[in-house]
Amino acid sequence: MPAPLRFDIQARSNVSAARSGVVTTLHGSFHTPAFMPVGTKGTVKGILPEMIERTGAEILLNNTYHMLLRPGPELVSKMGGVHRFMNWHRPILTDSGGYQAFSLSEMNAVDDDGVTFKSIVDGSSIRLTPERATQVQNLLGPDIMMAFDDCPPSIDPNVEEPTQPRLASAAKRDATSGPRSKKKVYDHVARLDVANERTVRWLERCLQAHARKDEQSLFGIVQGGTDLERRRWSAERICAMDCPGFAIGGVAVGEQADDIARVVRFTAPLLPDNKPRYLMGVGYERDILAAVRAGVDMFDCVLPTRNGRNANAFTSRGQMRLRNAQFAEDPRPIEEGCDCEACRTQRIGDGEGHFSRSYLRHLFMADEMLGPMLVTLHNLRHFQRFMGDLRQTIRTDDWTGFLTRWPVAAEGMTSHD
Repeated sequence: MPAPLRFDIQARSNVSAARSGVVTTLHGSFHTPAFMPVGTKGTVKGILPEMIERTGAEILLNNTYHMLLRPGPELVSKMGGVHRFMNWHRPILTDSGGYQAFSLSEMNAVDDDGVTFKSIVDGSSIRLTPERATQVQNLLGPDIMMAFDDCPPSIDPNVEEPTQPRLASAAKRDATSGPRSKKKVYDHVARLDVANERTVRWLERCLQAHARKDEQSLFGIVQGGTDLERRRWSAERICAMDCPGFAIGGVAVGEQADDIARVVRFTAPLLPDNKPRYLMGVGYERDILAAVRAGVDMFDCVLPTRNGRNANAFTSRGQMRLRNAQFAEDPRPIEEGCDCEACRTQRIGDGEGHFSRSYLRHLFMADEMLGPMLVTLHNLRHFQRFMGDLRQTIRTDDWTGFLTRWPVAAEGMTSHD
């Protein structure tokens, strides 16, 4: 039987490490660099699968932790797997639950064998080990599944303040990530080393437990925080294992944009050139551009959907907050030239028109569900247009023209070069 994943590089930039290609799975192909919309619980909130496909998305991401809690992987398997369950018959990637061990740190306890969670659904205790995380993903049935990893805080809370309060609490866990009742002085260097060592051992266990190697591809994850030598240590050991793809994890968890670019620029070349490279959880245009130029192929983030539900629209020049009073009498679409459902001119009956900023603001002020739907669709299309232009620019190397069309990403060029 042929391998369940093939990666063909079709073009390379002559002035950077950027490359464009195609990843082929048993449920079809997707072009790289690729942006994966996040369907956390088996759905991109408020958006039908056919609408997602019309935005240009070719692969979606599901969340293992949330699908484990509800409806449960056994039920999804019984219903034919996650593709049939959510009626999305293109590639799907699932994360492993490792990030939730970090982001929900006040509700779990991490040890060398795995993580014990407190369920956000009913408060029950949930045990997730590398073996169980792999089993859950085998049952869900995605094309690409991620190894269970230990995601440490990227920054030392004793030195600098994280940018988000919840990340600050995560960073203050003790160096061994034991229960919160065992209070110790936080040693950031020791915590990074523990996470690196665990992530290597847990990948070995995931590979051993993987029961559907002919159908699903298991990616390894590189950790190490913002410490470049620890990134190198992790990359050498993770990439020594036979995985069809590799990811850079533990990025965009509180550090600044310059640190994200520095870590990615250092780490990406350490990953095999002939396999997909996935930067987990990064979604701002500047960060995507810097990572693409460093040689990264795959991205995901909740930003376009979460912000869309909160009246924040992405544009080529930056975000637009549609609740602002300045848009109350604005007849223009979110962005001229965008071909999304919200912006493009549509003919209905004897007339034609588009959804104006004024109307979209009204929908949000009136708590009408159409507002979040339309802005989510716009944001999803924005990122697919951005990725499509990136793929074309890799072939032409006209990066000046790219920045003219996408000034919002300019910092990504500066931080890389």
